[in-house]
Amino acid sequence: MEKELYELRRSWGYSSDLDSFRSLLSYRERLERLEVREALSPSRSLTDLRARRAAPTHQRRHSDDASPEFLRRALEKAKASLREPKPKIADIAQVLQNLELERRAKDREIEQRLRARAALPATLPPEDEAAVDAFFAKRGAIAKCVREQVTDRDISRLRPRQWLNDEIINFYGQMILLRSESCKENKKSAGANGKVKEGGRGRPLNVHYFSTFFWSKLKTEGYEKARLAKWTKKFDLFEKDVVLIPVNHNNAHWTAAAINFRRKRIESYDSMGMERDQVFKLLRMYLDAEHRNKKKKPFNFTGWEDYTLPDTPQQENGFDCGVFTCQFLEALSRGEESFPFTQANMPYLRRRMVWEIGNCKLRDDP
Repeated sequence: MEKELYELRRSWGYSSDLDSFRSLLSYRERLERLEVREALSPSRSLTDLRARRAAPTHQRRHSDDASPEFLRRALEKAKASLREPKPKIADIAQVLQNLELERRAKDREIEQRLRARAALPATLPPEDEAAVDAFFAKRGAIAKCVREQVTDRDISRLRPRQWLNDEIINFYGQMILLRSESCKENKKSAGANGKVKEGGRGRPLNVHYFSTFFWSKLKTEGYEKARLAKWTKKFDLFEKDVVLIPVNHNNAHWTAAAINFRRKRIESYDSMGMERDQVFKLLRMYLDAEHRNKKKKPFNFTGWEDYTLPDTPQQENGFDCGVFTCQFLEALSRGEESFPFTQANMPYLRRRMVWEIGNCKLRDDP
């Protein structure tokens, strides 16, 4: 069943190897089991999960194969999609014109996204590749950015097939925040209409980054008990363009969320494409509570929407969710409306992140 499902997915565009596909199946089954218990499982960090066994991370978490029951359900679902009735000839004739118009309207946007994704290189420049190897070989503290610090044990999480921990994600988020704060014209950087210049990377917006512990406190304690009002006492949250939030689901999965004031959206970006209604619900509750605390009246949600990008890049294994999350947050911090990377870019992006963390600086090149 596993191989049959793999071949079906390959025919639909899946590009990774069978071993990665096995890890993806095991990972998805686990997430589906945890999803129904999410409200009952407090989550602070991935560290607890890592400590359960002494085996290497990718073996420890994903060595178990997907269960036969899960494989049967997945295979039946895949086959069912192939058995869906095809439209009648008369119906096809009626919709051809509309489809053609839609295709033309999307062609330019799709071509721009493909060009952007293809623009990512396979490797860093030789001198930077050497620097990455040096960071991996270093012991002790690797880098410090404001209050965040990364050690050799943390940086090893960016080696292939490893999950990212809170330290890596918060360090990366701190660099995003520092870049925003250091940009003199960040409030108007994207222009009055909020559009990014065609053919280039968006300039930093006026953003705020909440650490990985924000979500856990909001979820398990709530606004008042967790004293989240103190998290924003030195700035006005409602003057920001975008608020960036990494979300840890049950010590099992990283996703990115955002409160986008420019677009009037509560956003969720998930490299596994799971349902994330709880993210929208809790962030709306937070936004209203924060507004009542700071502005003394309810937040006006008129015109606001819960938003997910239809073609959010998807991972093809069970261990790259943290890298996807960091890259989602980085792109959002520049006002991007799509993401210029795919699963194929993950090896490059892992090494790029090592260079950025080691140098405490986000790269401006693709």
